[in-house]
Amino acid sequence: VQLQASGGGLVQAGGSLRLSCAASGRTFSTYTMGWFRQAPGKQRELVASITGNGDSRKYADYVKGRFTISREEPSNTVYLHMNEVKPEDTAVYYCASVEAPYGSYYYNNPPTMNEYTCWGQGTQVTVSS
Repeated sequence: VQLQASGGGLVQAGGSLRLSCAASGRTFSTYTMGWFRQAPGKQRELVASITGNGDSRKYADYVKGRFTISREEPSNTVYLHMNEVKPEDTAVYYCASVEAPYGSYYYNNPPTMNEYTCWGQGTQVTVSS
């Protein structure tokens, strides 16, 4: 799987933005997908993840209720819908994947950041106050 992230930009606080991550490969539905972010001077952190069939989604506490992760099979794309953005959401956002077919270890045990095996390039999100 190869990943291509896009959709970043400059947005005012309280606004919305949608990030996209296009994945190549014919077995997209067997991959757990994640969005991560890294702010200047800080460690990379998980924002949200979604299993291959979309039946399980996880969010970091600081984005719950504001961000939504979704995936679209025909286009092999994962989205991060960002609403009510805050200046502290400013970061480079990355998408990543790990093979996790239904019933597999990573399907039943959400992977940690280090267990994701494929990463896209980052897309910058800047939130102005």
